[in-house]
Amino acid sequence: MMLRHKNKKLITLVIVYFTVFISYGQNLAVKDYEQVIIGAQQFGNYLPKLKNKKVAIVTNQTGVIKGVSIVDTLLKFKVNIKKIFGPEHGFRGNTEAGEKVNNNKDAKTNLPVISLYGSNKKPSTKDLKGIDVVVYDIQDLGVRFYTYISTLCYVMEACAENNIELIILDRPNPNGFYIDGPVLKDEFKSFLGMHNVPLVYGMTCGEYAQMANAEGWLKNSVKCKLSIVACLNYDRNATYELLVNPSPNIPNSKAVLLYPSLGLFEGTVMSLGRGTNFPFQVIGHPQYPDTSFFFIPKPSELSKKPKYANEKCFGVDLRNSGYLKNHPKKIDLSWLILFYSKLKKEDFFDKNFNYHAGNTELQEQIKTGKSEIEIRSTWQNDISKFKEIRKKYLLYKDFE
Repeated sequence: MMLRHKNKKLITLVIVYFTVFISYGQNLAVKDYEQVIIGAQQFGNYLPKLKNKKVAIVTNQTGVIKGVSIVDTLLKFKVNIKKIFGPEHGFRGNTEAGEKVNNNKDAKTNLPVISLYGSNKKPSTKDLKGIDVVVYDIQDLGVRFYTYISTLCYVMEACAENNIELIILDRPNPNGFYIDGPVLKDEFKSFLGMHNVPLVYGMTCGEYAQMANAEGWLKNSVKCKLSIVACLNYDRNATYELLVNPSPNIPNSKAVLLYPSLGLFEGTVMSLGRGTNFPFQVIGHPQYPDTSFFFIPKPSELSKKPKYANEKCFGVDLRNSGYLKNHPKKIDLSWLILFYSKLKKEDFFDKNFNYHAGNTELQEQIKTGKSEIEIRSTWQNDISKFKEIRKKYLLYKDFE
């Protein structure tokens, strides 16, 4: 029995190694975002549902149609918008990650803006009083701990509990061309991850919403009355150059593609370049031994207190890395393994790391010197189970 168990483990490692090996060197197609007809542009599919209704909109600076806010666009169509709900970073997208956002009034439209990243992350019954329909239009990144997907699920719960229809205007997922990372375990459910999905789940907001709804993942298994306006011409095998930065510290397509891997460092002592012009494209620390590259974080409007402000942070520059040139269609753990091994700090990981990872195992695997291939092999069964669930809710052809 022991021999068979060892052989099975060896076969699993070989399969994982082969998958990792052949995935390198594949050129990733980069598509023009404007080739896609996003849900928000398909007015005929949702404007009739808004006629003579009192409407609330969940959106931010990414909810634009040809450069114009979905809010401003619908007001021109005489839609009766009563209020706006804003996620992390606020409605106009100018608030730091993790910074509390207060309720306010939008200066341009004078509409009330209810924060879903302040005292409450879920619309209350009072917030939704008198509302007939809610519209959701936010550009997501397709990463479990990128909090917009959690906002979506809380909005779904609130709509279900108050018998209000939710219309999702779907958009492409720029990281939607692969699935990877550990699947979240129940004990680490939080706003950084509400459901048992991999770190990168390969779905659009519309698809994810269908899954959460039908699988009974919303609180008390409530069911939201859901309408999804799907994209046209969306190619899941490609990534997309986003027209608007999805959040203040994701300033370009390089940061978008690096975010799934570098986001794990949020729960460590490392700086990811907040306070520079290239956040989420570098990794550094004042005590890193290789001093050939460094950056100096500076306080700014978008990063008021960056980690290691005004100190030299030595590390790696990923702006022209092979990972971006030939995307391996997986997250890269080698950077995490490298920095942990070089710094040898007992406090390298903080309490948030396991919430980003979704388990305790990843931290322990890195501490005990497991290789990336060995670590990745422990994800495969859970990922396979997730893929069986996921495929039931796809709105677009799956990646090859």
